[in-house]
Amino acid sequence: SWNQLAVFRADLTFGPWPGFSLSKLAQMAARILILPSPACLYDDPVQVKIEGLSPLQEVTVAASLVDETGCLFQSRAYYRAERNGELDLSCSPSLGGSYCGVEPMGLLWSLESTTPYKRLRKRNVLTPFCVTYEVCRSERRFMAEGVNRVPVREGRLRATLFCPPGPGPFPALIDLYGTAGGLTEYRASLLASRGFVTLALAFLAFEDLPALPEFLDLDYFGEAIKFLQRQQKVKSMKIGVLGLSQGANLALALAAFSPDIQAAVSISGSGLNTFLPLKVKGHIIPPHPYNLQKLQLTDDSNVFNFSEIMDDPKDPSTWPCRIPVENSLSKYLFICGQDDKNCKSQIYCQETVSRLQQNGHHVEFYCYPGAGHLLEPPYMPLAYISFHKLVGVYMIWGGKWKEHAEAQEDAWQRILAFFRQHLLESTLKSTL
Repeated sequence: SWNQLAVFRADLTFGPWPGFSLSKLAQMAARILILPSPACLYDDPVQVKIEGLSPLQEVTVAASLVDETGCLFQSRAYYRAERNGELDLSCSPSLGGSYCGVEPMGLLWSLESTTPYKRLRKRNVLTPFCVTYEVCRSERRFMAEGVNRVPVREGRLRATLFCPPGPGPFPALIDLYGTAGGLTEYRASLLASRGFVTLALAFLAFEDLPALPEFLDLDYFGEAIKFLQRQQKVKSMKIGVLGLSQGANLALALAAFSPDIQAAVSISGSGLNTFLPLKVKGHIIPPHPYNLQKLQLTDDSNVFNFSEIMDDPKDPSTWPCRIPVENSLSKYLFICGQDDKNCKSQIYCQETVSRLQQNGHHVEFYCYPGAGHLLEPPYMPLAYISFHKLVGVYMIWGGKWKEHAEAQEDAWQRILAFFRQHLLESTLKSTL
């Protein structure tokens, strides 16, 4: 019932509509409701409702978020209330502002930084992002109640383990990000909140891990598999792996060479070994050739487009750089965006998917129109351009606001369904 819901009083921003006056605002006590709760996981959709407006009142609804570096992200949209003085963002269309049309989560995915080229990333998953809908705060959490976070410093491993609440057994995942380096935890913590023991694994530029090693050693990632298999809550020896960008290519390499990988997800990957040699069982897979003379400088002289630098993957001279995914028994899911400005991931994915299909492999492939390179969990706002710490330049990633948001929401559900389908079955078998 309504009186059981968390209700917040809010002074909404009115305007820039004709006929607005401060006296109207003073006379009005509107309230915002965030349903089913103002505190939820970040990948949970919510319903935003406003009550106490005048019939057909035109209002501006705004959201804001301050990240852990103090950077402000903002969004706003213009709405017209129903004749009963209520407004429901899940069915009422925005008439303008950060987005138009019916977009229930538009105020989140359209959050834009007041600092140019700033990407929204979560550093400490133990604390939520607090989103203010004018004066109504909504907590977007990255860890469900009972999820356990454990830093891992075992041998060479530099990682964080996230375990769901309860005794299990649970399917297990390794989560890899790209060449920016460091340890990225927010996707792994959300995956654990959805029932997967998840190891967020660093492999570059973190603590004593070098930023530019002579080569990447696949045995390091094999140690992560063995670590997960030893965990009490992990009953199946079969593991899943997912990665973004360079992390996607490493995820595919791990699936290609390790029989313990049951399911692999590539997000904006290429199916090629890129940028650094990869040591695999005593031999080296060379990096795919690239030409920095093809690097494009955008109209903004500080922003670079890397999408043209890679050599043609159809050229037979580049084939020793391919990751031999067709030799694996793993199941595969490929996800990419057609507006990827960092690399031609659609072309590379199609090449790799074709190789798998020609060899009779199970493979799913989704390429989203208008989506860019940095496909994140749902409702994270688009980072069209951001600073790449390892390369030391501002890099264009691509994507269109609405299309990218829709792609992230759809892709996340497909990733969860894919791992549940291909890992839960092996988990259940291991308990029989």
